[in-house]
Amino acid sequence: MKVSEFDFELPDERIALRPADPRDAARLLVVRPQDVPEFEDRIVRDLPFLLDPGDALVVNDTRVIPARLFGVRIGRGDTTPRIEATLHKRVDAGTWLAFVRPARKLAVGDHVRFGTSAETCLLSELTARVAERNEGGEIALSFDLSGAALDEAIALQGAMPLPPYIAGKRAADEKDRTDYQTLFAEKEGAVAAPTAGLHFTPGLLDALSARGISLHRVTLHVGAGTFLPMKAEDTRDHKMHSEWASLTAETAAALNEVRGRGGKVVAVGTTALRTLETSARKTGAISAFTGDTDIFITPGHEFRGADALMTNFHLPRSTLFMLVAAFSGLARMKRAYAHAVASGYRFYSYGDASLLFPGRDD
Repeated sequence: MKVSEFDFELPDERIALRPADPRDAARLLVVRPQDVPEFEDRIVRDLPFLLDPGDALVVNDTRVIPARLFGVRIGRGDTTPRIEATLHKRVDAGTWLAFVRPARKLAVGDHVRFGTSAETCLLSELTARVAERNEGGEIALSFDLSGAALDEAIALQGAMPLPPYIAGKRAADEKDRTDYQTLFAEKEGAVAAPTAGLHFTPGLLDALSARGISLHRVTLHVGAGTFLPMKAEDTRDHKMHSEWASLTAETAAALNEVRGRGGKVVAVGTTALRTLETSARKTGAISAFTGDTDIFITPGHEFRGADALMTNFHLPRSTLFMLVAAFSGLARMKRAYAHAVASGYRFYSYGDASLLFPGRDD
């Protein structure tokens, strides 16, 4: 399909710069393809009553690391150009793949010292060597620390990697260190939040439990590739960046049991959905999975792992908008987004949410 088919108009003022407070006060657009009216305006706090007892929510328990690093190139020439690196995938205990700006300032073998300046960072030194250069500004950084010591240094030096549409309007601050983590954040490794999970509060979890809706966890470490614009003109020509994911045998058995007694598996976020679809067999059974996934979901995909999807509102022409279009129908989702814009919904990572049920376009 042509990427242009997934375009839509979004006024700049609809982009949320801070989350709702409290989180479950965010608005929730319900899209039920088989119902009239097609759309229903609710709030996230209504979620327990939009699902049925016996249903199961699947959340992503990844934890965002402060993966945006600022530093200077050292040891080559008389200049020390400033470098910005966003880590996006761990290779081993001491090596990360990262997107850097300006990429033209770095060559294989160069060293970068991270910190606010070449002088102050000496107080807590974090240095990396450029081990590889790839296309699109991606490099492999081999750090002089590894394991827990590297994690601690990144936590000290790094900033939360807010999406470009937020970072371009304001700087990340200490509030983002909590705002940009979900209630389920446990396993460090993501450089972007699984944003549908940002809407949950302890009170909402209590209400879901009281309703008889179970909660299950998977892990997908979201990479910075989620923010990269699509350069291809046709979806067939797009290459997804891989991300590490895990769904345990225990979780697979629990979800299969839910399905076996007629309950729905509801993915909280596109990352949970992609993990489920990676794990699902052709029979519809969910199996254990651990490893990299680069699954790219576009219209025509046969969904096997999830029966409903809770997700935020996504960028035009993005792989995530393609995913929701595959789930509920492209024409329907364009109508849903037009309704959301006209009704004042807030978009993107800190914005409102939608609850989608599967369906094809009429």
